[in-house]
Amino acid sequence: MRQTSFTRSISTEIKNALDSAVRSAPVVLFMKGTPEFPQCGFSRATIQMLGQQGVDPEKFAAYNVLEDPELREGIKEYSQWPTIPQLYVNKEFVGGCDIVQSMAQSGDLAELLESNNCLVPDEDEAPHQSDVKPVER
Repeated sequence: MRQTSFTRSISTEIKNALDSAVRSAPVVLFMKGTPEFPQCGFSRATIQMLGQQGVDPEKFAAYNVLEDPELREGIKEYSQWPTIPQLYVNKEFVGGCDIVQSMAQSGDLAELLESNNCLVPDEDEAPHQSDVKPVER
């Protein structure tokens, strides 16, 4: 007989709240703190990597797990991943900081975000005056 690992069952209420959170935006990050004020180095690093990739702020949602102990424990059970932060792209669990970092280095993160239309769109029109920068020669 195959043994399976035991995971505590999360309540229907928490599961429904997490389902809703994961569906709230194309890119969802459960983190410690906020994007403006991350409360741990791993959350800070993940936010920085998403920013460097050019994630569209209108397609991004972050949830501070420090504000709600049920959310903090529930997300770990929901994803069956023991650490925070946790990144979701189009409702699919991607991983934590180490996975995101590895994907960023290999180019897989950029590919994932681009293929899911999660990046700031390219400006096809003429640059705005504030976007014009002198060219060094």
